Amino acid sequence: MAEKKAKKESVLTRLKNARITRGKVDFSILLVISVLCAFGLVMIFSASYYYAQHYSGANNDSFYYLKRQLVYLLIGYPIMLLVSLIDYRIIERLRSVFMAISIVLLIAVLLWGQDLNGGKRWLNIAGISIQPSELAKFGLMIFMCSYMSRHKNEMNTFRFGMLPMLLAIGFIAGLVMLQPNMSMAVIIGFIGVVLLYLGGCDLKQLVILGIIGIIGFFVLARSAQYRMDRLTSFGNPELDPQGTGYQLLQSYYAIGSGGFFGKGLNNSYQKLLYMTYGESDFIFAILCEEFGFIGGLIVILMYAWIVFRGIVIAMRCRNRFGSLLAAGISIVFGFQVFVNIGVVTGLLPTTGQALPFISAGGTSLLVFLAAMGLLLSISRDVNPRM
Repeated sequence: MAEKKAKKESVLTRLKNARITRGKVDFSILLVISVLCAFGLVMIFSASYYYAQHYSGANNDSFYYLKRQLVYLLIGYPIMLLVSLIDYRIIERLRSVFMAISIVLLIAVLLWGQDLNGGKRWLNIAGISIQPSELAKFGLMIFMCSYMSRHKNEMNTFRFGMLPMLLAIGFIAGLVMLQPNMSMAVIIGFIGVVLLYLGGCDLKQLVILGIIGIIGFFVLARSAQYRMDRLTSFGNPELDPQGTGYQLLQSYYAIGSGGFFGKGLNNSYQKLLYMTYGESDFIFAILCEEFGFIGGLIVILMYAWIVFRGIVIAMRCRNRFGSLLAAGISIVFGFQVFVNIGVVTGLLPTTGQALPFISAGGTSLLVFLAAMGLLLSISRDVNPRM
């Protein structure tokens, strides 16, 4: 009894000391996030007000998308601040909970999700639409980081290292593919492989896994004609200017006409019902049209700063779980930015991925703000001498 009491007191003492020795959050990350969120509100209104006036679903309200984004921001920003104050090690204890919630929501969207554009990717809960795959990315990440931190010495084996993680990645990615949402499934697979590398999996096994993944990608792409159309049209969108190449050509027009300094805020021409999803997936094209190359470059540099600081935090963190999680959050964030801008500029095939903090989209905004809260929490537990 006395031994159990002493052990309990020892745990409490360690937690108390951990709270005492934790430092301040990385203010530079918080500042950049705040600027991006505020700028996102400006861009969403500029890119969407004309479309909202002519879209019946928005009730002809030019402020429709702005008000929706503002509501989610007023919810998500305090959540980020709250999470930043919580010891991230508490999150590790909830790894199974996050994974279970992700799986339940992915199954629920297949059964009761909104059927939109041939897929079920959105789930309506109490009048609020959420995209479970966005939550699943980070639920899987937390689960993997926790497992790899607790099985550090076994990660270079296949049976106890890679295999359990592949089962988790495959199960989540498989549920996402059933929606169907191949682009998100590919992103989840990429995130999983990167985390396996960071977690210490055998490099030869990862190379074999990568080859299998590439083969699987092309097999899945050929299984649906619209996927092949996207893969073949993004390199030459002018071959089908009124079909598969239309959106990318409009994006080119927007970026090209913006020039070096842009046309100025609210002066985009492509947003006048020429470009679809100008307030969400293709908002970067509208941004470049109105603020030019300089404006686009500044936004990219702000994103790069968050990724850079996140990697620094991962390297300096004194806890393996925190280090892996910080690296994972930074890589997922950076990869999402790369995919969105890559699609808008024609570097990648067209796919629906939001630009963090700027694109209209409640689920994406809430999830990334919560993830940044975790990153800020980890930043309080870094070694300042490194």
